Amino acid sequence: MKVHIQTYGCTLNQADSEIISSVMNREGIKIAERDGDADVVVVNTCTVKKATAQKILYKLNNLDSAGRKVVVTGCMAGANQDLIEKYAPNASIVTTPNTDRIADVALDAAKGKRTVLNTYKKSERLALLEPTKSIIAKIGVNDGCSSSCSFCETKFARGPLNSFPEQLILNAIRNSVMNGAREVQLTSQDMGAYGIDRKTNAAELMAKIAAIDGDFKVRIGMLNPEHLGRYFDELVEQLKNTGRFYSFVHLPVQSGSNMVLRKMKRDCNIEEFDAYVKELRGRIPGITIETDIIVGFPTETDSDFEETVEFIKRTKPDVTNISRFGARPHASASKLKQHESETVNLRSIKLSRVVRSVQHELNDRFIGKRLNLIITESNDKSFNGRTQGYKQVVVPKGEEIGIGSVMDVLIKSASANVLYA
Repeated sequence: MKVHIQTYGCTLNQADSEIISSVMNREGIKIAERDGDADVVVVNTCTVKKATAQKILYKLNNLDSAGRKVVVTGCMAGANQDLIEKYAPNASIVTTPNTDRIADVALDAAKGKRTVLNTYKKSERLALLEPTKSIIAKIGVNDGCSSSCSFCETKFARGPLNSFPEQLILNAIRNSVMNGAREVQLTSQDMGAYGIDRKTNAAELMAKIAAIDGDFKVRIGMLNPEHLGRYFDELVEQLKNTGRFYSFVHLPVQSGSNMVLRKMKRDCNIEEFDAYVKELRGRIPGITIETDIIVGFPTETDSDFEETVEFIKRTKPDVTNISRFGARPHASASKLKQHESETVNLRSIKLSRVVRSVQHELNDRFIGKRLNLIITESNDKSFNGRTQGYKQVVVPKGEEIGIGSVMDVLIKSASANVLYA
């Protein structure tokens, strides 16, 4: 029997798909590269963005209407079972905590039996991961979060914070490195909350990761700023002095207006965020700071939006991910009066222009400099590598370069998102 796994959404979902693949392999189920070659299609879903959710529902409806055997997992399986059953009434549903049973569900689906596994349980599914020979290993460190943001329903999908045991995480990293991984991406819904339920924290986990032998770099996952006060100095120490971690942090702010942040139920204000950014840049030269912004939140006024624009101009994040607010069924902000779509679109366009300008300005500073990088990917025309600051560098194919190799390059040009050697 063969299954094809389609993955939508974040790095955590990609990590979960690796675990799904491992569970299938243990049961002798082969992984098909194309859905047309598979007996069963597993769709690992995302519910963060409204547009992505609509795309997934369209895909599920097409598969179901064509008589395909489908198993739906991921965040929509936990948060939007009613929508899945509306668009794909014959699809089986497996919530993420039940990943250990997904192979059995797929086998039953192939025989025409529909199954729904949606009970919540604390999952240690990381123990199911089999090491692959990939240069980049994606490893989840926790499920759920400890926040209650009014725009988000992912907590409803994945449940309360569940930090995976340190030993499982460390073993997964060791196994991946032994099998050739040169980059480890730690991922979760909020790595900043890691360990609250285990009387530890992300920096203590990082210290143990730093002690693992091997030639590899680690990119830490998203850290909600509200948690940084618990371990900020220790975090800086790990990023700056161990040599194990990329000089990179992803700190989602979501808005440049304190008024909007309060309505979003975010537990960090702009002044605190500014202070963290100033400290990080002052203590770790060359650090890359990524953030997220939601435009068009229901209570966002024109003045609030302009505060966000000025915030981006002032703090100059290296990377800013912009999302247009979209009401999610279980998010409390969906009950508020929504903006007209034209208003949200215009704000997104304006902020995107500012972000591109800021990012281009920051990347232009690297032109003419020599940078050291790890080659992590390739295509027909070029190699992609990452610098210590996790900047993406495109290197044209010429001399023979191996994936995973380290090289020194001269930066000749830059765009808003990429450096070119």
